[in-house]
Amino acid sequence: MTNERGIPRREFLKSAVAIGGAAAFSACLGREGVDVPTGPDDLSSYPQGQHAWNEALPRDDHGNVVAPSHRVLLYLNYRRDGQPNEDDREKVETALRGIEHAYERSGDGLLVTVSYSPAYFDRFDESLPEGVDLPDPGALAPFEDPEFDTPDAVVHLASNTAQVVLGAEEGLKGNRSTLNGTEQPDAALTDVFTIVDRRTGFIGDGLPAENAGDAEGVPADKVPEDAPLFMGFKSGFKKNQASEDRVTIQSGPFAGGTTQHISKLHLNLNQWYNQDDRWQREAKMFCPYHAENDVIEGAGDNLGDSSKIDDCRPTDKTAREMGVVGHAQKSARARDDNNSPLILRRDFDSTDDGAAGLHFLALQRQIIDFVHTREAMNGTDVTEQSAVGQRNNNGILQYIRTERRGNFLVPPRSLRALPPAQPVENAQEVTHESS
Repeated sequence: MTNERGIPRREFLKSAVAIGGAAAFSACLGREGVDVPTGPDDLSSYPQGQHAWNEALPRDDHGNVVAPSHRVLLYLNYRRDGQPNEDDREKVETALRGIEHAYERSGDGLLVTVSYSPAYFDRFDESLPEGVDLPDPGALAPFEDPEFDTPDAVVHLASNTAQVVLGAEEGLKGNRSTLNGTEQPDAALTDVFTIVDRRTGFIGDGLPAENAGDAEGVPADKVPEDAPLFMGFKSGFKKNQASEDRVTIQSGPFAGGTTQHISKLHLNLNQWYNQDDRWQREAKMFCPYHAENDVIEGAGDNLGDSSKIDDCRPTDKTAREMGVVGHAQKSARARDDNNSPLILRRDFDSTDDGAAGLHFLALQRQIIDFVHTREAMNGTDVTEQSAVGQRNNNGILQYIRTERRGNFLVPPRSLRALPPAQPVENAQEVTHESS
C-alpha cells in the first residue's frame, strides 16, 4: 500500500518514527488509519515488572513472541545535581501515567520501560543493594573499542503502531494537551530531564528490505523481502530466549526489576551479502550443519520455536573440522544450571545516522549474564583450538562493529520514577496501592 506521494505505507511510517517530532506524529495520525484503545483509568493491575511485556504481545504460530515493530530510545540526563527530590519524582511518574492512560498496554498500544545507569546512582551516598549487578560499561572483546553511554536514564517506547511511539514521545515532552482523546497531565518528563540522544529502529517481516534504501552500504536487492532483520534471518525463538522470570531480580528492594544492556552495532551488509553466499551466511549465523543439510528455509520460519542448535556438532569439533563456527552455535553455550539461556533479547534494526545498524537490547538478571553470553559469542576458546580467526569465520563477528555500550537498571514499576539507591523494601507495595 502506498500513500498519495507514492511512498510505501510501512516505509513512510518507519521514516516518520526516525524523524520524530510533532509534524511526523500528525502525518502518522493522518495516514496510519489505526484506532488504538485507551489505557484504563486505574493502572494498579499493571505488572510490577516494567519489562513484563510478553503477555501483552501477540505470538506466531509456533508460540514465539512477536516483537513490536517500531522503537524509540530516549537517553536522558537529570537536570539537577545531587539526589532527586520528591517533587521531581512525582512529575516523572505523572508524565508516565499520562501516556499509559492514553494508550492501552499491548502490542498495538504502548509498551514502555524506564531504566537508570550507574552514573545516575553515583549521585547517592549509598551503594546499590547487594545482589544488584550494575557495573560501568566496558569493552567486551579484545578487538572492540566502543564509546560508553553514561546518561542518567533511558526510556524505551515500543509499539506496532507508529503513531503510538511518536505520540507517547510528544506526550512525555509536554507537547500534547490531549493524546488519543485523553487529557494529558500538566507534567512532562522534560520538566525533569534533558533529552541528550534519540535512537530509533524497527523489526518485523519485510521492514528491513523496505527500508534498505535509507542507509548507505546496504545492497537493497540482496536483503530478503520477508526477513525481519537486516542480516536475513529471524531471531527471538522461544526456546533460545530466557524467560521474563529468568531475567527478573528475585529479592531485595529492586525485586521485580531487571538489568538492561544496550549496544549500538554497525552492520557491514555489503560484505555479508556480496562476499558470502547463502551457505556461508547460514553456517556463520547458525552453524555449518544447518547449511550442509538445508535446515533453514528463507528467513527461518520453518525452524518453529527453536534455532535447532542442539542438532549442530559441538562447537570445538565444528571449528577444527570445518574451519568455521556459527554465531548461534557459540552463543547457545551460555546457559545456567537449568539449561536456560541467560538473556532475553529485545533488539531491533536501525538506519540512524544513515547507516545500517542494530540496537542490541538485552535483559538479564545480572549484567554478568550478558558478559558471559558475549564471551561465548566471542569464541576465544575456539580460536585457540582451530584455524578459526579472531573474527573471520567466527560467527558474525566479522560483520559487526560495536560503536557504543551502556548498562542500566530497570527498576520495578513502583520505583521507576527517579529511584533511590537504597529503597525501603515495602515502598513497592505502598506505591502499587496508590497507582
